[in-house]
Amino acid sequence: MLQARGRIAALALPVGLGLAATLCAVAATFLAARMLAAVLGLAPGAGWSDLLLAALLALLSAGLALAGEETQLRAGEAIRARLRGEGFARLLALGPADRRGVGEKAVLLVDRIEALDGFFARWLPAAALAVLAPALVLLAVASFDGRSALVLLLAGLLVPVSMALAGIGAARESRRQMEALGRLGGRFLDRLRGLATLVQFNRAEAEAQALGRAAEEFRTRTLRVLRVAFLSTAGMELLAAGSIVILAWRHGALLGAGHPDPVAGIFCILAVPAFFQPLRVFSQAYHEAMAARGAASDLQALLDRPHRPGLLLDTVPPRVALAFTDVTWRPDPERPPALDRLTFAVAPGETLLLVGPSGAGKSSVLRLLMGFGRPDSGRIAVNGQDALRLDPTELRRITAYMGQRAHLFAGTIRENIALARPDAAAAKVERAAEAARVLHFTRDLPEGLDTRVGEGGFGLSGGQAQRVALARAFLRDAPLVLLDEPTAHLDPANEAALLEGISRLVAGRTAIVATHSPILRGLSPRVLDLGALARVG
Repeated sequence: MLQARGRIAALALPVGLGLAATLCAVAATFLAARMLAAVLGLAPGAGWSDLLLAALLALLSAGLALAGEETQLRAGEAIRARLRGEGFARLLALGPADRRGVGEKAVLLVDRIEALDGFFARWLPAAALAVLAPALVLLAVASFDGRSALVLLLAGLLVPVSMALAGIGAARESRRQMEALGRLGGRFLDRLRGLATLVQFNRAEAEAQALGRAAEEFRTRTLRVLRVAFLSTAGMELLAAGSIVILAWRHGALLGAGHPDPVAGIFCILAVPAFFQPLRVFSQAYHEAMAARGAASDLQALLDRPHRPGLLLDTVPPRVALAFTDVTWRPDPERPPALDRLTFAVAPGETLLLVGPSGAGKSSVLRLLMGFGRPDSGRIAVNGQDALRLDPTELRRITAYMGQRAHLFAGTIRENIALARPDAAAAKVERAAEAARVLHFTRDLPEGLDTRVGEGGFGLSGGQAQRVALARAFLRDAPLVLLDEPTAHLDPANEAALLEGISRLVAGRTAIVATHSPILRGLSPRVLDLGALARVG
């Protein structure tokens, strides 16, 4: 909720429009009181001009209210866009260090930020109007009858009390509802991505039942939130009805006995809806604010996660030397260390092959070099300097990475290659595509590099997608190349074709290649068997 700071100027306009709408409503109410008093024969003076002016004021009040809602929505959209950008940037910076599943991250950045709309777009302006607008109505009523204003004031003071009583339960239930939504959304997306595997192992029916239980939990939580919200709304309506009853009893008795100012008496009764309307909006927004607080818990933990700023590089060094000295890293406290006193060195322009069984620590070495983790002990040196003093983004700046499976986004092949360096000229993108042999298959496509592919590389084979990933590494042109099983899941023909491009990529660069492939053993005579080191340790 600290994101609301600095946005007061953006919210001042909807508050101002709301106050103007309230003034118009009060003036229209007074004119309606004059006309009603004239119709009842209690006071003279009302005419067609009063009816026309009251109608114009009512239309103006409605127009101002709509304009206020529009400005609230725009202010809320701007704040949510800023939050989504900051949250996405933090998730990118954390990378694999954030152990949440893809589904949970998607729910966090989409559903939970959208749930904050009620706080920014409605709660903040409604909170201001809940104080200022009723105060204007009270001043107008007090100018005619002080006791009527006192009745409204007491009723207004009871509104926060009833809201607080219901709000305690609403906040708790909203938080549980958002937690249930996060579990449901994350589970659904993750299982959808692995649907083929679930079917293969005959787990589809079991997972469908688990999703049904998660959906039922979310339904139950939602109904509990609605139940609390209805109780709060009932309290608000009870206060409004009670105020009307008291004022009608008071002024009705006076009207029957010769009211000194019939217009004022009728106005005090008719002003009750105008007094409670901002409070009613405030009550509705209050429940949205409670839901937003429930949605903001995980988001706030992400945005407030401590960031250790490090040193920045003036320029990217043309060559890189690496050294690990007694590096120990235990990313999960409940499991053995991923790396235990690991020591090795790589000279500039040299390629080191990391081999060993799964779980030996090959990917852990790459994660540390990309700044997605910090070792518990030991030293990582880049060109003789402590790499841990650098900002993690600087480590990624000097690195070109290629993993087991290239993720391609919906767009053209050219755009997917350019992700490695968005400011690169078209000629550089084409040279990178040529070096990775992407042009060998795009020449047969109708639009060449501008051929569109679907999300996840739909339309390309696995080997073609890996060539696009290789082209990204060429375009990045970084002095340090990190490859994590780049030929996994490829048939021998595609693996041999990709090996040719990888050989050109690592030539003259410092490279660390994690692999099980016998073919990749030909890249370098330097091989570090992490499995053997673990057995010796």
